[in-house]
Amino acid sequence: MKKIILSLMLLSSIATFAQIKMPAPSSTQTISQDFGLGKLELTYSRPNIKGRQVFKETSELAPLGKVWRTGANSATRIKITEPVEIAGKSIDTGIYAIYTIPGKSEWTVIINKGAKNWGSEYIEASDVFRVTVPAGKMKENVETFSMQFANVKAESCELHLMWGKTYVSIPFTTKVNDKVRAQVEKALSGDNVTSNTYFSAANFYYEMDKDLPKALTNVTKAIGEKSDKFWMYLMKAKIERDLGDKASAKASAEKCIEEATKQKNDDYVRSAKELIKKL
Repeated sequence: MKKIILSLMLLSSIATFAQIKMPAPSSTQTISQDFGLGKLELTYSRPNIKGRQVFKETSELAPLGKVWRTGANSATRIKITEPVEIAGKSIDTGIYAIYTIPGKSEWTVIINKGAKNWGSEYIEASDVFRVTVPAGKMKENVETFSMQFANVKAESCELHLMWGKTYVSIPFTTKVNDKVRAQVEKALSGDNVTSNTYFSAANFYYEMDKDLPKALTNVTKAIGEKSDKFWMYLMKAKIERDLGDKASAKASAEKCIEEATKQKNDDYVRSAKELIKKL
């Protein structure tokens, strides 16, 4: 009977131990970034320096000249839903591993098919391509390895890597203008084009295509003969300003102020006044 009780106590202790949950030494982070007409999703683990050396000739963490998983635990993964270019190299949709080889003034970035790899596992034959990017130094020390998407624009962004006082930027680009232009032209050629469609077209021609005359034509159609849509007047003022027509830009900005004031939108009132001040 005693043996049975002892066995039950042992099983209970094991079960209790198995239920203990501890924080991961290197926490996992997933970042999702809309980019172009698609999305970039990055998953990586974030080790801490904890007083150790990093990015040195024989450092315990990520030594120079050695392939690094670019994080901890499993391979750092990036999911790409629309074709992009990474530092000038084209890559199709899919899920890939990001390995790196740290250097003193530049790093080698390796895009690899081994997205399911764990630890130091790496197979060179699975490389998709390698690119070289410059490495810089920061004033502040970053204890926890960090990655982030920054400077996100319509057709470009950067993936930043930061650890210790080292900083690396990996450029991403995509081509969406032709695709969006085709959508805009199709929408404008339809029957009963709405004010919002004209405004979307004006946004595209102004922000992305840099075709100011087309942008002005479409925002004018969006406003029509009479409108209380103050945000459209502000865009019209910006386009007229960039075309060098200061008088028209001022008139459009004043109309924005008038309508935004009625609708109690202080942000647009402030933006229109700033535009007028800088004419």
